[in-house]
Amino acid sequence: MRGPVIAIHGGAGAISKSKITDEIEHKYRASLKEIIDAGADALRDGASAIDVVALAVSMFEDNPMFNAGKGAVFTHNATHELDASIMCGETLRCGAVAGIATIKNPIYAAKCVMEKSKHVMLISKGAEDFLRAQGFEAVPNDYFSTDIRREQLEIALKSDSQEALLDHDSDHQASPIDEKNKMGTVGAVALDAHGNLAAATSTGGMTNKMAGRVGDSPIIGAGCYANNNTCAVSTTGHGEHFIRSVVAYDISALMDYKGLSLEDACDEVVYKKLPLIDGSGGLIAIDKDGNAYLPFNSAGMYRGLGYATGSREVAIYKGEAI
Repeated sequence: MRGPVIAIHGGAGAISKSKITDEIEHKYRASLKEIIDAGADALRDGASAIDVVALAVSMFEDNPMFNAGKGAVFTHNATHELDASIMCGETLRCGAVAGIATIKNPIYAAKCVMEKSKHVMLISKGAEDFLRAQGFEAVPNDYFSTDIRREQLEIALKSDSQEALLDHDSDHQASPIDEKNKMGTVGAVALDAHGNLAAATSTGGMTNKMAGRVGDSPIIGAGCYANNNTCAVSTTGHGEHFIRSVVAYDISALMDYKGLSLEDACDEVVYKKLPLIDGSGGLIAIDKDGNAYLPFNSAGMYRGLGYATGSREVAIYKGEAI
């Protein structure tokens, strides 16, 4: 085993580098580095993989530059509906929430479902009732709102686009990844000092999505999967395509049943299978031996990789080594 390691992603999509200032790009890279350092330091100090991936994803959720938690995109009804999932590779226990609107950190909500309920997934009001009973503090739905997300919704409504994430022309607020082609999911995978794997994924979904729409992020096997015998995977892409391809589990199955390496299994899915159904996006994965791979078939993906006692790197654009 190569030692404790964490990988993160903050969404994938088309690059719009010409619209990004050096200052804003630096903020994105600094945010990714902060999350990688926090996760790798926790692993170095002996934290479990499941706690580390939850920590990393919660930091994304608290950062309004990413589409999870604070800064989540709006539905067609100008509300926020959040999804998240988490899975432990040692026990195969997992938890997920979908369509929640008043819980600050959906990833901790998913973790609570895993640890405190007999179910795997809870949704909407039932999930929120359960979480409040478990001591979670409720926040107003507009806690998640930001001006740039509201402007993106207004543009989408004017163009009557039901699903596409839309571009934004304000350079001072723009993201390095073109908003009209961005898959705004965040996630983390980790291997801890005990040899246990874990994965976690969270999202606000797609700008102008139908109320009630659920993508792949909270679906175990599609947006998130972990198994100590093979790997841990968190995905980011057009959710409907990733559900149809059961992407996260497919990586594990190719390793388990065909004996493929992590890299070969990921390449088979990301570069061969997904393009056949016009599936765009990427994933992060770590295998049981600590090998990490972060492939994507879009033009860019916010990503980071950090070892407990080794290198810590972040990247955004295609061609950046990591």
